[in-house]
Amino acid sequence: MNMDNSTRAKILVDALPFLEKYYGKTVVVKYGGNAMISDALKEQVMEDIVLLSMVGIKVVLVHGGGPEMSDLMKRLGKEPKFVDGLRVTDSETVEIAEMVLAGKINKSLVNLLQMKGGKAVGLSGIDGQMIRAEFKDEQLGYVGNITKINAKPITTMLEAGYIPVVSTIGCDKKGNIFNINGDTAAGRIASAIGAVRLIMMTDIEGIRQDRDDPNTLIRELKISDAEAMIESGVISGGMIPKVRCCIDALNEGVKASVIIDGRVPHATLMEILTNEGAGTMFKRG
Repeated sequence: MNMDNSTRAKILVDALPFLEKYYGKTVVVKYGGNAMISDALKEQVMEDIVLLSMVGIKVVLVHGGGPEMSDLMKRLGKEPKFVDGLRVTDSETVEIAEMVLAGKINKSLVNLLQMKGGKAVGLSGIDGQMIRAEFKDEQLGYVGNITKINAKPITTMLEAGYIPVVSTIGCDKKGNIFNINGDTAAGRIASAIGAVRLIMMTDIEGIRQDRDDPNTLIRELKISDAEAMIESGVISGGMIPKVRCCIDALNEGVKASVIIDGRVPHATLMEILTNEGAGTMFKRG
């Protein structure tokens, strides 16, 4: 898109109040879904995060990697299995999760952030026992239920000017390794580090009043209204855990949480630096 200098200057001036509002504050971005699969979108997400970091907004990137895990499992002759949306994780599968999440994906995101001019460091929930967990359900195997977040590794990196990139692998005192739901981990991390905003990137534009009508996007939702929509079935299926994570984060001190469409270019900047935002924001009331 061609743009003259006057238009560029106006965009920067319009963004100034938001830059002032978030300067020195911390936001947590949960990154996954289609925005993670498309190379072009991945580059734009990383550019957004580097830009926010460079203007003084502290960003923690928490990532998933379910599709890549499933792909590797199939290549190794192991069929992925799910119960209530959670991956059944035996001892072999948790090793695959560790390789894919804490290894391949985490380091590729760190590398891409640095290629875009940022300072980034990769962490997993095992580092510093950042994500302490326990067995969630016997039938799920090594799927972890978070018992404690040690925020120190993340806050130390933020204070040093780095963008922490966190893979959601957990551990317990006995040395067990757990596969942790990325949405849940992002919410718990956001509350533990005192983030002002939790941004959940997914593959729809937000919460709709009518699930089949994109024109019924709800821009803001109070917790009580979101709970009512879950009860009535308007919010259903895989969206329920994402909404629950947003609600839990608010109840644990995060000022605002939002579900945005990761397929939209620069959705993170639109959410942080404009009045309109880029999805559905959840508020206490």
